[in-house]
Amino acid sequence: MDNNRNFLITIALSILILVVWQVFYMNPRIEAQREAAQIEAQQSAGTTDQSAGQAGEGAATGSDIPNAQTGSDAASIPGADSAAAAPASRDDALAQGQRVRIDTPRLVGSINLTGARIDDLRLKDYRVTAKKDSPIVTLLNPGRLNNGYYVETGYVGSSTSAGPGPDTQWQVEEGAVLSPGNPVVLSYTNDSNVTFRRTIAVDDDYLFTISDSIQNAGSEPVELRSYGRTTRFGEPETSGIYILHEGLVGVTGEDGLREIDYSEAEEERQITPGKSEDGWLGITDKYWAVAMVPEAGRSFQPRYSYFGDGRARYQADFLSDPISVAPGSSSTVETMVFAGAKEVNVIEQYEANKNIRQFELMIDWGWFYFITKPMFYLIDFLFKLLGNFGVAILATTVVVKLIFFPLANKSYKSMANMKKVQPAMMEIREKYADDKMKQQQAMMELYKKEKINPVAGCWPILIQIPVFFALYKVLYVTIEMRHAPFFGWIQDLSAPDPTSVFNLFGLLPYDVPAFLLIGVWPIIMGITMFLQMRMNPTPPDPTQAMIFNWMPVIFTFMLATFPAGLVIYWAWNNLLSIIQQGVIMKRQGAKIELWDNLTGMFKKKPKPAE
Repeated sequence: MDNNRNFLITIALSILILVVWQVFYMNPRIEAQREAAQIEAQQSAGTTDQSAGQAGEGAATGSDIPNAQTGSDAASIPGADSAAAAPASRDDALAQGQRVRIDTPRLVGSINLTGARIDDLRLKDYRVTAKKDSPIVTLLNPGRLNNGYYVETGYVGSSTSAGPGPDTQWQVEEGAVLSPGNPVVLSYTNDSNVTFRRTIAVDDDYLFTISDSIQNAGSEPVELRSYGRTTRFGEPETSGIYILHEGLVGVTGEDGLREIDYSEAEEERQITPGKSEDGWLGITDKYWAVAMVPEAGRSFQPRYSYFGDGRARYQADFLSDPISVAPGSSSTVETMVFAGAKEVNVIEQYEANKNIRQFELMIDWGWFYFITKPMFYLIDFLFKLLGNFGVAILATTVVVKLIFFPLANKSYKSMANMKKVQPAMMEIREKYADDKMKQQQAMMELYKKEKINPVAGCWPILIQIPVFFALYKVLYVTIEMRHAPFFGWIQDLSAPDPTSVFNLFGLLPYDVPAFLLIGVWPIIMGITMFLQMRMNPTPPDPTQAMIFNWMPVIFTFMLATFPAGLVIYWAWNNLLSIIQQGVIMKRQGAKIELWDNLTGMFKKKPKPAE
């Protein structure tokens, strides 16, 4: 009785912890994501008011950002936008300067001719929410907005060989609209008669190529350093989950991959890896990214920074070694910029075709990438074959079951044999009830005689763990799963089931708190898990029996907040396991306990003898 009471207390505390976790962690996170989506929708529509006249909002232009280089001759990357009042709206900000339009099959936006800065970019193929009339996603914003986010390249040098920077007013030489096959050519000539001719091209997806020709028509040699920076003002709303990196990221030099989240950047202020001659760096979100790819073969200094002066901002930047241009000669500098959705196939094509080192790490596959990536490729292949990601997940479950069929088959056979020797096991327990040592020895002899592995029944569950985690990762980090519909009310496999039993799945006219969103698919999953466990005899030990009864309930609550695609996978896998186990038990001549266990739940239990 004491053990049972202690176990009941443990179960009660576990449920309490689960509820507290739901209320104080999952509920705020889900609500924050909803609010972020609403704000993003307003900003995408150009209706969000920006607060004006924030005290100390801007930082002075010029050399206010410390240099990434060392030495007495070090130059400095230009700073952030000046402290002018913020525009009333995004449309007002876009109207404040001359621009060149961007219009591609997948992007729409403009380039600010002041600084030749890409600071207006929206993604045609993606919407803020799953609704068809939702605004398209906005990726980049003008720097004077509170949520300014842009990418810029330029040059720094001495006062006599100054290059174009953030305040330079470029002139359009060729091209009215930037589109694939139609590059835009800009030009700028400084006081030393050095002409910078910039050609900006874009492909059908998300890659910009910025090619600068530097022509020195002056009488003195010039020395310049090219720079590139991706700057983001204010801390953006993140998913806030440990399996996903959002923040500063890059692959450069011998350091390789660097992932720096926003809180780490604020703490460290400035992170300066070793110099590099290839690689990339930028800022990544869950589904989107902006990254610069400096010209390979030209040494540069990467840097990741947070600046709290004036307007707080995060920045990934690089500064090249000096470029010397003699009088009458010229030099060229090329920088590529990725700005768009982190689509697996697109990212991998850029890595291969543009020779960008480890560009695939832009997508956070995690430590178990050797499971996660094959899982994605399988689901993606089946999606292209079947036309629906939900159906592809169901088909993937079948493929996984076939792969592990021999091991699962062996496990279920062992479980069936365990059922057949249940009477012998009960006799041993009764015979050696007062001698646990002899009881265990007799059990081991029985297992050896009947060739039974008592832990074989754990393998089906253990096998599911890495597959479950890999699918969770795929559903959570790959944009291909974003807003992917299934059937009926599931319009986004990467989001939790939106229904709830507490308002009769939408029949009652009120919303329920996020922690009470126990939808249809979590309930189906719980039922299949319950039925699968009832295929086996109820454990004679009361404590084990209690676990037997409560586990499906606990898993139902836990998985209610997981992506619907994951819950569908689990429910379908349970159903296949029930069928597989039933067939094997029947072939082995073992009794299927499902019906007896179900009817036994409603039978009146006999009173214990006094």
